[in-house]
Amino acid sequence: MPKITAAKTIVTCPGRNFVTLKIETSDGVTGVGDATLNGRELSVKSYLDDHVIPCLIGRDAHRIEDIWQYLYKGAYWRRGPVTMTSIAAVDMALWDIKGKLAGLPVYQLLGGASRSGVMVYGHANGETIDDTITRAGEYLAAGYRAVRLQTGVPGMTGTYGVSKDKFFYEPADADLPTETVWSSERYLPVVPELFAAAREALGWDIHLLHDVHHRLKPIEAARLGKDLEPYRPFWIEDPTPAENQDAFHLIRQHTTTPLAVGEIFNSIWDCKALIENQLIDYIRATVTHAGGITHLRRIAALADLYGVRTGCHGATDLSPVSMAAALHVDLSIPNFGVQEYMRHTAETDAVFPHAYAFADGQLHPGDAPGLGVDIDEAAAAKFPYRRAYLPVARLQDGTMHDW
Repeated sequence: MPKITAAKTIVTCPGRNFVTLKIETSDGVTGVGDATLNGRELSVKSYLDDHVIPCLIGRDAHRIEDIWQYLYKGAYWRRGPVTMTSIAAVDMALWDIKGKLAGLPVYQLLGGASRSGVMVYGHANGETIDDTITRAGEYLAAGYRAVRLQTGVPGMTGTYGVSKDKFFYEPADADLPTETVWSSERYLPVVPELFAAAREALGWDIHLLHDVHHRLKPIEAARLGKDLEPYRPFWIEDPTPAENQDAFHLIRQHTTTPLAVGEIFNSIWDCKALIENQLIDYIRATVTHAGGITHLRRIAALADLYGVRTGCHGATDLSPVSMAAALHVDLSIPNFGVQEYMRHTAETDAVFPHAYAFADGQLHPGDAPGLGVDIDEAAAAKFPYRRAYLPVARLQDGTMHDW
């Protein structure tokens, strides 16, 4: 029985902040889990250091489900991003350990591969529609089969999804939150123009996606979905804030454009009604913020009953540890849809050496035992924590809005 003998959190900032949990067992085997919560990183570190790690010492590392339930039910104050990210980090690290002890990649422990690789989408963005289409063409040339399109909105600055660095996108950009301005009235006519131009330039053999980022009212989202129908988008993401899940009934009544939601969800309860009522087509819950491999598989199994596929969040606010864990789940489940893939910087890749690799529009987690990713602690120590917040958004009259 491999007992947990030690655990620690490692905070590093190779261009952006990451929190990693490292667990060690009596067999000398270690496992890593991603505990990054963008803009609130130190809250998770404290939760792990002060409240979780002391409860892990001496436990059987093989008892992943029992430890998951212990941390979830034992807290009493359940769910929430800090708690579920902490649980996820423990869960990933334990699956990593189990795979190493078995001498198998984690996806083999989850039932083996259901496909040859995991289709991913990249992010094409530009200040203008032409700029965005040029970037999208570069993704096609690199072998991508799916691309997210975001473009600047005339008359607005700081449009979501449009970055200064077109290769590496990082929205957490300042020691205090950057304030941006939003106008749905200006935005709504632009996206159909973007998709019309993209289909003309790129053709119909590429999947095109778009992220609304929670910014529209339900009826506005319905209008956008209807306007985009002729261009057959793969999905529109987070069309409206999902706290009011009934709002998706209204959107569904007006458009057949596929809907994706869930990157900020923390548990199966956040998406239960959306899935059971078939109000969405893709669930985007992430392995890091929704309780790890154990809980993400539970969400995927529920979704599969209702014909909903996965499209997990995979931005650079998650470390390569999270990407590796997501890929093992993606490869194994029957109802996989697509995986978001934002490339990390060379510095981040050096801190987190990993086995997963990209080819022909797909990622594969590799066949190294466990998750196939690690943290180089000496390299991590070269990049100290730097406070960074996500931006906030206001309407043109100054009213706070969803960013």
